Amino acid sequence: MISLLALAIALAGPDSDTPSPADRLAHQQMLVLDTHIDTPELFEHPGWKFDEWHDRDFDKSQIDLPRMEQGGLDGGFFAVYTSQGPLTPEGYAKARDGALTREMWIQRVVAANPDKMEFATTPEDAYRINKAGKRIVFQSIENSYPLGEDLTLLKWYYDQGVRLAGPIHFRNNQFGDSATDKPKWNGLSPLGKQWVAEMNRLGMIIDVSHSSDDVFDQVLALSKTPFIASHSGPKAIFNHPRNLDDERMRKLAKAGGVLQVNSVYLVEGDHNAERNKISDRQDNWHALSDAEQKKLIADKAKADATNPYQGADFELFMKSLLHCIAVMGVDHVGIGADWDGGGGVRGMEDITALPKVTARLRKEGYSDGDIEKIWSGNVLRVLKQVEDYAAKAK
Repeated sequence: MISLLALAIALAGPDSDTPSPADRLAHQQMLVLDTHIDTPELFEHPGWKFDEWHDRDFDKSQIDLPRMEQGGLDGGFFAVYTSQGPLTPEGYAKARDGALTREMWIQRVVAANPDKMEFATTPEDAYRINKAGKRIVFQSIENSYPLGEDLTLLKWYYDQGVRLAGPIHFRNNQFGDSATDKPKWNGLSPLGKQWVAEMNRLGMIIDVSHSSDDVFDQVLALSKTPFIASHSGPKAIFNHPRNLDDERMRKLAKAGGVLQVNSVYLVEGDHNAERNKISDRQDNWHALSDAEQKKLIADKAKADATNPYQGADFELFMKSLLHCIAVMGVDHVGIGADWDGGGGVRGMEDITALPKVTARLRKEGYSDGDIEKIWSGNVLRVLKQVEDYAAKAK
């Protein structure tokens, strides 16, 4: 029986962005990971289930288990994200509790789907879980603010399975300066430098996304292991503080690191007051009555028809990805699109479109082996190097 997806493609007619059957087969045979998945925030919403198909136009979600299967996303790094608050004992305590809750929800969702998902902490785990037909769940920390000033908590998170962490988010904190805030420390704070050493000691990948250029430079000088930017992009495509210039990209590659290309900060944001109101309602869909939910769907459809979003598209995302490959080489580029955290572009609105990336890279002449490095091999290589350093240092 023909699948609904195949039928939709056939009815749509020829499209240069539509992957061929050979492209789809190649994509499905690769190990495909994304290094920054913010979906755990949705786990906490009443009634939202990760093992059910969700409509992005309704709740804005971009990843769930059925869509992972359709899009060939084998897994990735699920983020324990915490927004930045005050640098006070009370702020640290609140953030710690929030992060522990998010960590608990990740554990709970994986436990509820033992036949479909499994935690991974090593590259070997990833390959074994993939071979078993399950989705791979690595864990990461976005913003180390919940650690407060107690670096021993990093060991606790390591013991829970976290293998990737970034020190900073949109605002400066106790560890260093954000790319999107006024400098306070001119890079890493003294505690931030200790954080780098502890990350190396434990065997956790350092993530410099959201960190200032000064923090990047200091991590480059201090870290004993390669590091990554889990969801960043090139300034050559869009000059935003969150993106990296070509010179730093080359330095990251020379140090053995990887730039995981984001699908955000490709152009100026396309903001519209009416669309923003609808977006706010979508954020609170779980609190709406049935009638309010139906009205939300109708209002969203009307807004899309009369005033469609004009931001970045798939072509620009690919231009960004190809630029990074040209500057850094295929051994130092990956993908961290920031799904459920603001990512997605026109033509690649959720993970069901991921085969298009593989198809385009094949069209550009890259081998399936090199494409699989971009999807997973490069970040797994860094994880192995980080593990090996920690094992030798003990």
